[in-house]
Amino acid sequence: MLIDDSDLSLMTGEVVPDKASLNDPTLFINRELSLTAFHRRVIAQAGDPAVPLLERLRFLCISSSILDEFFEIRVGGLKEQVAFGVAEPGADGLGPTEALALCREQVLGLVRSQYRLLNETLLPALQDEGIIILRRDELDEQQREWMHDYFMREVMPVLTPIGLDSAHPFPRILNKSLNFIVTIDGKDAFGRRVNAAIVQVPENMTRLIHLPPNLSEARHGFVMLSSVIHENVQQLFPGLKIRNVDQFRVTRNSDLWFDEEAVQDFLHALKGELPGRQFAKAVRLEVADTCSEEISEFLLQQFDLASDDLYRLNGPINLTRFEQLINQIDRPDFKFETFVPGLPKKLNRRTDIFQDIQRNDILLHHPYQSFTPVLDLLRQAAADPDVLAIKMTVYRSGMDSPLGTALLEAARAGKEVTAVIELRARFDEAANIDLASRLQEAGAKVVYGIVGFKCHAKMLLIVRREGDRLRNYVHLGTGNYHMATSRLYTDFSYMTCDEEWGDDVVALFRQLTGLSRNNKLNKLVQTPFGLHNRLRELIENEIENARAGRPAAIIAKMNSLVEKRIIKSLYRASQAGVKVDLIVRGICCLRPGVPGVSDNIRVISIVGRFLEHHRVFHFHADGELITYCSSADWMPRNLFRRVETAFPIEHRKNRTRVINESLKMSLADNCQAWEMMRDGRYLRLEPGKSERHSVQLDLLEILTTVSH
Repeated sequence: MLIDDSDLSLMTGEVVPDKASLNDPTLFINRELSLTAFHRRVIAQAGDPAVPLLERLRFLCISSSILDEFFEIRVGGLKEQVAFGVAEPGADGLGPTEALALCREQVLGLVRSQYRLLNETLLPALQDEGIIILRRDELDEQQREWMHDYFMREVMPVLTPIGLDSAHPFPRILNKSLNFIVTIDGKDAFGRRVNAAIVQVPENMTRLIHLPPNLSEARHGFVMLSSVIHENVQQLFPGLKIRNVDQFRVTRNSDLWFDEEAVQDFLHALKGELPGRQFAKAVRLEVADTCSEEISEFLLQQFDLASDDLYRLNGPINLTRFEQLINQIDRPDFKFETFVPGLPKKLNRRTDIFQDIQRNDILLHHPYQSFTPVLDLLRQAAADPDVLAIKMTVYRSGMDSPLGTALLEAARAGKEVTAVIELRARFDEAANIDLASRLQEAGAKVVYGIVGFKCHAKMLLIVRREGDRLRNYVHLGTGNYHMATSRLYTDFSYMTCDEEWGDDVVALFRQLTGLSRNNKLNKLVQTPFGLHNRLRELIENEIENARAGRPAAIIAKMNSLVEKRIIKSLYRASQAGVKVDLIVRGICCLRPGVPGVSDNIRVISIVGRFLEHHRVFHFHADGELITYCSSADWMPRNLFRRVETAFPIEHRKNRTRVINESLKMSLADNCQAWEMMRDGRYLRLEPGKSERHSVQLDLLEILTTVSH
């Protein structure tokens, strides 16, 4: 059964005609609009009564965070295209100007949904449970007095109001920072007529302040820092009359760019670019809905923005700040049940992971199974005197990464350590620069991949002497070497000492660090050279099988599906009678269910507690069952502008696990799955009278120990 919530529907184009040409733009959904549809599915989690209360608030925070990134990257990119006169339409037929206008329409709806949920559902529900966020107009005299004391003691010494006059121009405003514009009447101590001032709130100040229980009349009473400042702003301007106080936030284009081929030192060039991100070109202005037209227009002028770049909010600016409340409330009943990640039985009581891998390839399904064996492999290699070399790719690792620490220990122990660190991993550049610098200081070899191609592959190679031979141990994954995300993202890890895999990974590292030209790989498939062709070849094989009357099926799971030629190949497969099931979490530019074009294609999206992140591509292949796991989505950037790997799961039991746990269980989901309609809408499935199936809940039950 399908649930259609009109607030969550998205019309992304007119319904296409039967038997349309595969070049018809109406067969392709705009990438940005598809992404806003994913944002709606995240917001729906915040409105789902079946989700624990504080987790609903967390989903609201997530929706705000990913909407920020949407403006920083996608809207920023579209605005650059308009500025440079790029008018060429995409596969969907929309140029950047048209796409921007449609994005604004969708975002306005998203913002309304966010604040309606906050004000009408979540805050009242929290209040019913003794968790109160006081508004300024609700404060009594005692509360105002406490806030005044707090402001004078903790806030006022930190703030620096900037008056706006000929000697004090409008200040530089940090990306996504909280600010106030204060309009004033009167003259200052020097006799100057003052009209307005800017108060910038430092990023390191607590945004949600816990009130003493005796003042809040609740177990958990909070007041927002913005309310404290607003209530006491007169203290910053003694002797002057405050007319209006308005908070605002500006979002800036955060996509870094510089000429990679022209710089001599990539690391130092990127270091120089990072600070500029905070003050790059503005792309969005947010104000409270009480802000006057006059003040709004003044702010738009300061940031060189148009009226379409203004967003009025019915509540606090920057909902991500509510994450602080979630972290301060100790109410396990309002959060997801905790669980202990499982381990394969063969790893439970063994201490030598090299012996485990020699016996059998090891498949781990995160976060249901622990990422610790991967860390153990690296730590054991660092301490093992028989290990000669360790090579690893790093895309996202996080500050103070335990895997980075293990690499450092290996380098200090005299191992030959090579790290291919992708400095351009968006929003993780600073962490990666820090790790690169520390590894270099420890004597490791650090390289930054290939100019013009991000290294997004997840590879670990350990070279170990065993008797009179060297053996290669390999880890490949669909996710990053990041302990935090391994507990939040669904991914596969695969560990093996298969000789052909080892030879392939050795060749790939040689290609990344040197100037070699690889021969054909044994098992792995690599971008930008082979994966796109391999995928289209496998799709074509299914088409031929279907036309010959043989069984033919494709099941693919990924984060995003954008690449036009792959989409057209899938349309051709559907026309030939191939059954195509696609599990696409986020962006999907393919339009399913079009008569004569995509009748045999089904698209679903799973949105739940964990971020669906693994990429799995399965082809029936006339009963041969070809299954790949990969780091690559089906997007132009992954297939043509990145170094990615896809690795075949050939071991029968492991292949069965991958197919069942990531594909079949997802397709059977009727609780957290959203099915994509022909017109671009997503409708949420519900079990009705059928047995309930939730892939994430079922895997938690099967692979972990859940704490009740």
